[in-house]
Amino acid sequence: MNQKRKVQFRLFFVTMCLFYLSSCQIGRFVFYNFADIKDYKKFPSRPLKANANHFSFETTANGKFPKEINGVSFNKFLESNKTVAFLIIRNDTIHYENYFKGYNKESIVPSFSMAKSVTSILIGCAIDDSLIKSIEEPITNYIPELQKRGFNKVTIKHLLQMTSAIKFNESYVNPFGHAASFYYGRHLRKKINQMKLKGEPGKKFEYVSGNTQLLGLVLERALKTKSITTYLQEKIWTPLEMEYDASWSIDKNKNGLEKTFCCLNARARDFAKIGRLYKNKGSWNGKQIISQQWVESSTKLDTTEGSASYYQYQWWLPNPGKDFMAEGILGQFVYINPSKDLIIVRLGKKEGKTDWWSVFTSLAKVY
Repeated sequence: MNQKRKVQFRLFFVTMCLFYLSSCQIGRFVFYNFADIKDYKKFPSRPLKANANHFSFETTANGKFPKEINGVSFNKFLESNKTVAFLIIRNDTIHYENYFKGYNKESIVPSFSMAKSVTSILIGCAIDDSLIKSIEEPITNYIPELQKRGFNKVTIKHLLQMTSAIKFNESYVNPFGHAASFYYGRHLRKKINQMKLKGEPGKKFEYVSGNTQLLGLVLERALKTKSITTYLQEKIWTPLEMEYDASWSIDKNKNGLEKTFCCLNARARDFAKIGRLYKNKGSWNGKQIISQQWVESSTKLDTTEGSASYYQYQWWLPNPGKDFMAEGILGQFVYINPSKDLIIVRLGKKEGKTDWWSVFTSLAKVY
């Protein structure tokens, strides 16, 4: 083989390797290595369109926020802890807004598991619209193929509460684990059909993303011919007068299913509007977007049937009865404290070396 042919062969070999790596689950895991905030560019998605008459928070030159944390300036504290966006909004007014690491207010950041809270909102909307009868329904009413795997006793509420007892490896660093499979794979429906139970539902809380992806399939089946993204557009993105276009990542281009456990890709200000909706008990400028009962049920303390005191319907409860928040890997947060009329959004490249739950609750005490 002459030198020219050798070069051509090597280029072909490298090209085929890269194609293989980018097209299969394990290959994509190796190629991409680990989740990062540019992942919205890697996966196919469905678009969400901004509202032509978008809602804007007021701004103030005299915003109230701490000048220092732990002896360093507030800005330096945020930047050193890998933050790319941080907003403090009180009484619909932005008291603090800053961006780091080359990001700005128009920068897209994937939600990661904050999408779980959005999925919960859509489940509530589907109940309001009588597309889903009740959270007490067995999920096999919508996913009958799971009957053969014993899922008849698993209800929508079990999925919302993370008490379904599904067998699911939440590790993102194990290419053979369920979380990596769901995140990088292209066959979510097939993977769901292979899921198993490891115990009796309603006995123990265990945070696993498989619960929310099951909720996604329940929602898709309830919607029938409408995609989850289209439903989000109709129920949330348009009514909340979102300022920017966004997207929801799906597992594959043709007939893809939204990754409802993660992967809603948007800007910080629009994530804040989701917080505003729940701060106001589902009302948006005088119009009830989602029932107040659903919002209250989604964020209250409930330790029955194995539920955790710090988690309710896909929302985290730092101080039950006082505040709640959406949270995603790498430190994505929308924190809401209704009594303080407070919303905090933190987006990051990584979580950094701090306890954000404590940071948010400490900031709330300032107001």
